[in-house]
Amino acid sequence: MSKNNVSSDFRKTNIDEFDENNFVDEDDGGENQGGPDEAEVDGFLRQGNLNAALGAVLKNPPISAKNQNTKDRAELLVVKVLSSFKSSDIEKAVGSLDKAGVDLLMKYIYRGFERPSDNSSAVLLQWHEKVLAVGGVGSIVRVLTARKTV
Repeated sequence: MSKNNVSSDFRKTNIDEFDENNFVDEDDGGENQGGPDEAEVDGFLRQGNLNAALGAVLKNPPISAKNQNTKDRAELLVVKVLSSFKSSDIEKAVGSLDKAGVDLLMKYIYRGFERPSDNSSAVLLQWHEKVLAVGGVGSIVRVLTARKTV
């Protein structure tokens, strides 16, 4: 007599959890993300320590924040820090960032392109060139496909 080897365990799998269109909003505690500390960043700028100011402004991004005003203040602060750099120091500053920092900086650059201000587009284009050299095209793809914005 033959034995039944057919298993029905596959039927216990919930296929809806693998559906791309089944979106579930993840709550990462965005209420306590106030963005970068403006006093700390301004202190570094006054001291002339631009690399520390760049690190401080990228330290606490308001990615999950629901308040648009918080995101706008963070973006203006990042553009202020980026505008403080000389064009010869940009490459060294970008080289000191890790992969996540490069991607975050690219998010801020594209956010700055959305709302240009006085001379910000020229500064952001210089930064974009250097960040692209370090992060590659993959950085742009990760930024443009990310669901959470800064």
